[in-house]
Amino acid sequence: MWFKKQNIINEDEILNAVTKLKEGSAEAFKILYDVYGQKVYRYCLRLLSDPDLANDCFQETFVKVYENRQSFKGISFPAWLFRIAHNTCMSSLRNKKNTEEIQDIYFVNDNFGNDDFALKREIRNAIDKLPKALKEAILLREYEDLSYNEIAEVLSIDVSLAKVRVFRARVQLKSLLKPLIKELNESWFVNIEVHWRWINFYRRRATTQSSEQ
Repeated sequence: MWFKKQNIINEDEILNAVTKLKEGSAEAFKILYDVYGQKVYRYCLRLLSDPDLANDCFQETFVKVYENRQSFKGISFPAWLFRIAHNTCMSSLRNKKNTEEIQDIYFVNDNFGNDDFALKREIRNAIDKLPKALKEAILLREYEDLSYNEIAEVLSIDVSLAKVRVFRARVQLKSLLKPLIKELNESWFVNIEVHWRWINFYRRRATTQSSEQ
């Protein structure tokens, strides 16, 4: 899946495009597709771990966005968009006769080098062990950078429950990855925080942990 290089679009232009989309503007739809298309495809791919299925769900998502544009009445277009993508992916999985466990969801920085392949694999394995509800929440929070209010809207849950799911996902991942971090420290003699910063979900730990507990 290839996407055209995105021009810089400010928040006002996005809000204006959302308004124009409800009026049926093809140009507004194109603007929103250019802004969010790659993120939606990436979300579908990480949720489904199947490029062909992800591409189908990605395209279906934007068809639904245009067809149901009049139904958007919220204040967060990204939350509405990702809710459509999420429901489309879940529906696709339910309709698959031999549905396999969702796998290959990870949120390691995409700029990792080849030397970090083992670390990425271990993190993927750890995330695969999370309950589905926790995976969905942490993926939206850390990969798509949605707020807790937006996560709640996407998953149709209370904001408090969204915070709980993200917090529990972080706690479980920290526990699952503890042996790996210990091994890295013993072999490379470096501080543990150097390794934890490689994992995106800790970038907000200092500012959000107290509010999530």
